[in-house]
Amino acid sequence: MTARTFSPDEIAAAKAWPFEEARKLEARLKRIGHEGVVIFETGYGPSGPPHIGTFGEVARTTMVRRAFELMTGRKTRLISFSDDMDGMRKVPPHLPNQEMLAQYLQKPLTVVPDPWGSHQSFAHHNNAKLRAFLDQFGFEYEFVSSTECYRSGVFDATLIRVLERYDALMEIMLPSLGEERRETYSPILPISPTTGRVLYVPMLEIDAKKGEIVFEDEDGKKVKTSVGGGNTKLQWKADWAGRWFALGVDYEMAGEDLTESVRLSNKIVKALGGEPPAGFNFQLFVDEQGKKISKTKGNGISIEEWLTYASPESLSLFMFQNPKSAKKLYFDVIPKTLDEYWSHVEKYPAQEGAKALDNPAWHIHNGEPPETTTPVSFAMLLTLVNAVGGDAEVLKGFIRKYRPNANVAALAAADALTGYAARYYKDFVEPKKKYRQPTEQERSALSDLARKLKEIGDGAEEDAYQTATFDAGKANGYEKNIRNWFTAIYEIVFGQSEGPRMGPFAKIYGAQATSKLIEDALAR
Repeated sequence: MTARTFSPDEIAAAKAWPFEEARKLEARLKRIGHEGVVIFETGYGPSGPPHIGTFGEVARTTMVRRAFELMTGRKTRLISFSDDMDGMRKVPPHLPNQEMLAQYLQKPLTVVPDPWGSHQSFAHHNNAKLRAFLDQFGFEYEFVSSTECYRSGVFDATLIRVLERYDALMEIMLPSLGEERRETYSPILPISPTTGRVLYVPMLEIDAKKGEIVFEDEDGKKVKTSVGGGNTKLQWKADWAGRWFALGVDYEMAGEDLTESVRLSNKIVKALGGEPPAGFNFQLFVDEQGKKISKTKGNGISIEEWLTYASPESLSLFMFQNPKSAKKLYFDVIPKTLDEYWSHVEKYPAQEGAKALDNPAWHIHNGEPPETTTPVSFAMLLTLVNAVGGDAEVLKGFIRKYRPNANVAALAAADALTGYAARYYKDFVEPKKKYRQPTEQERSALSDLARKLKEIGDGAEEDAYQTATFDAGKANGYEKNIRNWFTAIYEIVFGQSEGPRMGPFAKIYGAQATSKLIEDALAR
C-alpha cells in the first residue's frame, strides 16, 4: 500500500503512544533550541546474542521515530550502540572453550577471543549477530561500537569534561553506592597497560587541563596516562550519560529495571553540561504466573520460538501494545496476537485521519500496511488442523475451497498461517486435548446439529451453518445460556475449551464432514 498523507490536524489528533512520545521529544527539542538531525538510540550488551527484548526496544524506538518524522518532517538517525568496551565479568556457561575464555576476565569484550573462531573477538561475533538480527527485520539503523568510539577519540572531549566535572559526578554517584564501593569508585575506569583489564580503582590524581589521570595498576605501580585514545572508559551510568553527551542523543527508552540508572545518568549528563534525552521506562515481560522472565529460569519465549509459531508482524504488535504495562509473555498469547494483527490490517483501509494513525498496523508497517488480509483466521486454522491433521497442502486446499475468490496476496498470507498453525497445534494444542463425554442434554443438541448440517449440505453460506448451530442449542434448552452450548461443542467435539465460530468452520471443512465429526465424537 502506498503511504497515505495526513493533515496536521489529523496528526495532532492521533493518540497512539508513539505520537505521545514524539510530542514529548518535540517539546524537548524546542526547549533547547535543537534544529539539526534528531538522534534516536538503542543499546546492546554484546556479552550474549540479541534476544526478544532487543527486538522490542528497537521496534518500539522505530515506532516513535516514524511518528516523529510524520509529525515534524525532520531528519532522524537511529544509532544501535554496542557496549563492547565493557569488561567480561564472567564466562557465560553455554560458551565453548571455557578455560581459554576464563583467562580474559575483565578484559574488554573486543579483546576477548571469539570462542567459535569465526570473528576477530567475542564482541565482534555478537555484534555481527546483532546486525544480522536487525537486518532480518528490516530495521533502519546505524551500528556504533563503544570500543571504536573510545579508541578513535570520539569520546576524548567527553572524558576530559568528566575530569573537569569530576567532583560533581562523584557527588551524584556516591550516595547511590554501598559504603565499601564508595571507597574505590571512580566514573573513569583505566585499562591496565600491563594486563589489558578494565580496572575498578580510585583515581590518585586528576589533571583536567592535560587530560591525564594517575592510578595504581594491578602490580602496585603508579601509572600516569591520558584518558583518551582508548586508555580509559567510563563506568556504567557515567558511560550512558557520556554517550548521550558525546553523540547528542535526543531519545532513548529503557526497561523499568533501569529506572534508577536513567535517573542518575540524567543528573550526570546535566552536570556535564548536556541535556538528557527524552524517553520512557517500559515494563518488563512476565511469565504466565506473573513472575519476571529470566534467561536462567528459562520461563520466557525466545524470538526464535515466537517466529516458529507466528509472524514477525505479530511480534511487533505485541511490542506495540501497552509498553508501559507489565505483559505476560508465554505461548498462549501467540494465536490471539496473530489474529489481532490481521484484524488491525483488515480495519486500516476503512479508517481515516487519526483513527488510521492510531491503528497499530500503521506503526508496524512504517505507514504502509498491506492492502490484503488473510481469508481465514489463525484460530480457525488451529481448529481445522484439529479436524484434518497438520498436512499444510490439505489445509491450503480447504482455504481455497472456502475462499475461492481470494487474491494471490491473501492466499499467500493464509499459506504462511498454515505452517504456523500446524506447528502450534502439534506442540501446544494436541498435548492438552481432553475430550469429555456429553450429558444427555448435550447429546440431544449435538445430534440435532449433526442432522441439521446434513440437511443443509455442503456449499451453503456460513450464516446458514451458524444459524443451524444456534437453533440446535436453543431447541435443546440453551436459549438463555448459549455460551454453555458452544463450550460443550468445543469440549466434546474438539477436545478443547475454546474453538471457532461454527458457521465458518462448517463452510471451510464441509457440512457433511462436520456432521460426521460430531457423530464420531458422540460415538467416542
